[in-house]
Amino acid sequence: MNLAARSLQALALALAMLCGSAIAGELVVIVSAKRPALSMTASQVADIFLAQAERFPDGDNATPLDLAIDSPLRGQFYARVTGKSPALVRAYWTKMVFTGRGMPPREVASSVAMRRQVAANVSLIGYIDSAALDDSVRVVLTVGK
Repeated sequence: MNLAARSLQALALALAMLCGSAIAGELVVIVSAKRPALSMTASQVADIFLAQAERFPDGDNATPLDLAIDSPLRGQFYARVTGKSPALVRAYWTKMVFTGRGMPPREVASSVAMRRQVAANVSLIGYIDSAALDDSVRVVLTVGK
């Protein structure tokens, strides 16, 4: 491949990445808008999603919701918030269930379903693409791209 062809290929790749990032928003962790204002760290969120904590920083009960196992957002969420790959998260939950120390979060099918359930229940916490946000939920952590 000559220099011009490689340059054109690199430009096309850069353009595709730029367009993709314009379509998708940031990954955000959400709670119901009915909850008082709350900000959380990635570590606090990870603790809730990995059954290491059962409460929000303000002391209220926290119940995590996951997107479906095949959701690309789920893999991104765990990689960025817990530092674990999907395979490591599966292994973690296998061990937790086997030893009786915890059960994985309940799954929902989509970001829309996640947003609706979280909006309706002040104890739930979930994650969605920021493009799916509305006034029914509040962002407690922006994870980014």
